[in-house]
Amino acid sequence: MKEYFTRLFNYNKHENLLIIETIIKAGSPNDSVGLMAHLLSAQQIWITRCKGQSATGRVLWPADWNAGDMADIVEENNKAWLDLLHTYTTSDFDNTINYQNMQGESFENKLSDILAHVINHGTHHRAQIGQQLKLSGIEKLPVTDYIFYLRTH
Repeated sequence: MKEYFTRLFNYNKHENLLIIETIIKAGSPNDSVGLMAHLLSAQQIWITRCKGQSATGRVLWPADWNAGDMADIVEENNKAWLDLLHTYTTSDFDNTINYQNMQGESFENKLSDILAHVINHGTHHRAQIGQQLKLSGIEKLPVTDYIFYLRTH
């Protein structure tokens, strides 16, 4: 599972960088920047939760992030995820993670399900960003399909 999630997080990093590059080329439309800021902030919140730490006080929808700074955040997030993944043993992926959502409600999920959620969450918001970029006049979006990534990497 460690290798599988490592591959998924590397895919996630690659596609986030492509989308950020496209956002910048499009002149950084506010809606696209806001969604990407949310995607990256949510990754940081989930990293914190997976480490058993509280995410209280974190901002889920940052309003002041700059598209030009986001590539560095993508790199930092990916390094944090890969470093964390490398600490896990095979059995750790079945461990239950206890956490609170942003409203303070308590939940628990298996680590492997949280990791899958983080990847799916990124895919979901990159698709939304793609729609917004199309509406802002971008004619050609980068291909962000996972299978395309696997074929080319």
